[in-house]
Amino acid sequence: MTRLSRGFFALLMGLALLFCSACASKPDPTKDEADIKTTLETFYGAMREGDNAKAMSTIAQDAQFVESGKLETREQYEMNHLPNDIKFEKQVHGKRGPLRTRINGDVAWVIAETEFMGKFEEDGAVSDVDFVSSQLAVLSREPEGWRIRSIHWSSRPR
Repeated sequence: MTRLSRGFFALLMGLALLFCSACASKPDPTKDEADIKTTLETFYGAMREGDNAKAMSTIAQDAQFVESGKLETREQYEMNHLPNDIKFEKQVHGKRGPLRTRINGDVAWVIAETEFMGKFEEDGAVSDVDFVSSQLAVLSREPEGWRIRSIHWSSRPR
């Protein structure tokens, strides 16, 4: 191989490596959407299973929650609200509509509606449940995967 052909070959190899690394670093929207859905399903599934630790493993350290006009930190949610969410999810079946996901780089937001119907027992009192909950979840890509940064829940009678 001549000096010129070796140089040309090296240039081609360098360009090929550059092209391959650019392709490899691009996020795959289909995979991201599946991973985001898995994170949310893990969160809600853990509540149905009563697994506090598993639910919290999907939540970013600086997460904020919004419900009933109140803001909660991750710690406040875990101590005050999650136990009630677990009780509710274990007793009342929800039918979730499709997840509508939007991704912009390392941030995603997901909107969904869930219809809840049934009976909820707490402190000896039984309540009829019949409402639609709208959820907005914001997630970010972390080194360990997609994590929930915020969830805003609101509901209305059906």
